[in-house]
Amino acid sequence: MRFVLVLTTVILTILGVSLKGCDSKVVQFIFGDSLSDNGNNNRLSRSLAKANLPWYGIDFGNGLPNGRFSNGRTVADIIGDEMGLPRPPPFLDPSLTEDMILENGVNYASGGGGILNETGTYFIQRFALDKQIELFQGTQQLIRKKIGLNAAQKFFQESRYVVALGSNDFINNYLMPVYSDSWKYNDESFVDYLTKTLQGQLQLLHSLGARQLMVFGLGPMGCIPLQRVLSSSGGCQDRANKLALSFNRATSQMLEKLSGKLANASYRFGDAYDVVNDVISNPYKYGFNNSDSPCCSFGSIRPALTCVPASTLCQDRSKYVFWDEYHPTDSANQIIAKELIKKFGFKPVNGSDAPSSAPAIAPAITPAIAPVIAPSPQG
Repeated sequence: MRFVLVLTTVILTILGVSLKGCDSKVVQFIFGDSLSDNGNNNRLSRSLAKANLPWYGIDFGNGLPNGRFSNGRTVADIIGDEMGLPRPPPFLDPSLTEDMILENGVNYASGGGGILNETGTYFIQRFALDKQIELFQGTQQLIRKKIGLNAAQKFFQESRYVVALGSNDFINNYLMPVYSDSWKYNDESFVDYLTKTLQGQLQLLHSLGARQLMVFGLGPMGCIPLQRVLSSSGGCQDRANKLALSFNRATSQMLEKLSGKLANASYRFGDAYDVVNDVISNPYKYGFNNSDSPCCSFGSIRPALTCVPASTLCQDRSKYVFWDEYHPTDSANQIIAKELIKKFGFKPVNGSDAPSSAPAIAPAITPAIAPVIAPSPQG
């Protein structure tokens, strides 16, 4: 019996788990939209924003749809991998338990979600940032019951946090005349409204224990394929890009002030606008040969807002910046993530000197031979 107890203690120590059940690893909690969603919307039964059909996920693991709005990994995936952080499961994963949360954290990101509650309403179901924070509060209650108040406080204060929203607040709200925000505000006042709303949400997260937090900035959203195809010239939409730059400036300044005002807060702004703009403007420099149209498209019918089984795939996915009308490919996300890692000098955590391994890349699949996969059951 003594040998068994000693052996159990050694195994738990190796795994980084204390006998009290509190995981000693640093984990991350992700709040975001479709650029970070890893499966939440797939389980929202009435949501119109899902990545549950081929060819989403074709270059990730087994090549089947996994909820990511890309052919492979998200920027949050790649940064977490490089830092040695475990990949947090989606909040709506039916197998999610307190032990999984302590081991891996949670991803609350939701396709179509925004900083504002009114954003993306025509997607029917999506989690806005307020709702994501509410779900995080529920997560905290579970962990307190599991490991106690003091241990839970330590766990959440040592965790990493990512907040990556904002593009939908423009593309699927302010820039669409069907939304009242489009006529209630002008460009300057809307950016101010959006930034002040985000500030209140970040202050709430701080009160809930978030101490090390990264807010991702917006890229040149006027250059995504959807915006190009809706323009008369086929070029980037200048107004949308100027709005992204205005939001980035205002948010960066706001985060700097918050970090100086909130106790023990390290709130940083992840600005990748310049590198994404350079990739789009000079694709060949980065090994791409297309930066203005999606790899997955429905022939000449555009915009085809999502990638579907009947879509045609580009010949070489690694040569395209964009996967669909909205979202970058795995290759583009890797460049964005590497730039942020370099800019902020991110180092591996959890006692590791090397990043966790990237996912296996599935073999190339052509539409002619790939199976037709039914939508996953909705929870």
